[in-house]
Amino acid sequence: MSPQQQYQILSTGWGGEQNVFLESMADAAKSVVEYVGRDNMVYINVLNRISIDCDCDGNPAEPDIHDIGILVSTDPVAIDQAGIDMVSVADGNQKLMERIADRNGLHTLEAAEKIGVGSRKYKLVNLDE
Repeated sequence: MSPQQQYQILSTGWGGEQNVFLESMADAAKSVVEYVGRDNMVYINVLNRISIDCDCDGNPAEPDIHDIGILVSTDPVAIDQAGIDMVSVADGNQKLMERIADRNGLHTLEAAEKIGVGSRKYKLVNLDE
């Protein structure tokens, strides 16, 4: 069974277990941050050619959202929240935003913030200006 199929089962068939899975991803992120050390990590998100499908899908849908930009942060939660916020106002975002809502996609960020992985608050600095 592929990772996407496993996630599909968790997100559609197990009710409350979906949140347990999403929270376990926050726990895993916290473990990595604690092991490597918060001061030894930087996070880069490339927001380009964004498809509704997971990166793990061997045959993903064509992208609906094109070039938004590149985000860099020392806070894994802030960078993902900024990415979500930028996607939420991008052209062609409707299908992806519906999928995120349908799968309770923000719950991992909420859980990660709650356990101290990072903060959902951020300040964007545009390096082109």
